[in-house]
Amino acid sequence: MDPTQYRDAVVANRREHGFEVDDEYTKGFDPVWATREDDPSVGECVALATLVDELDPDPDDVTATADEFRDVLVDRVDDRRGSTTPLGYVVFPVPNPDPSVVDAARSYTVARRRTNVFPIVYDCEAETLHRHEVPRLKGRGIYRRQAADAERLFDI
Repeated sequence: MDPTQYRDAVVANRREHGFEVDDEYTKGFDPVWATREDDPSVGECVALATLVDELDPDPDDVTATADEFRDVLVDRVDDRRGSTTPLGYVVFPVPNPDPSVVDAARSYTVARRRTNVFPIVYDCEAETLHRHEVPRLKGRGIYRRQAADAERLFDI
């Protein structure tokens, strides 16, 4: 599957699962999709997702892009509505990614500045999604939510 086919499949999934196009402040990320839901494990959450057009990222690209997307997430979360869990998904559809890129995505520090950003790598050749694993101990709710969102939106 090539990255364009992957993007089209994700667009169909996002529509099916209630993620709407978000045209507000996106800091150059296009497209950005958003949803607001009440999740039994994390409470009310806002999730933003984007696909990155970078066919050959290196580990520093993954980290820098996830950090930039965190800024978008921080600006989009409205704290006046009470306690909200902000989640961000930055997906890199890459043909045959280098293992260091997958490792950079999986080892990225998810929680920072009261936000949770998950870089995800989709191997277009192997048709395999590389996401964060759910930890065995404390703080599993956001990781379970990430696993569910990744499966329903990005695992084609």
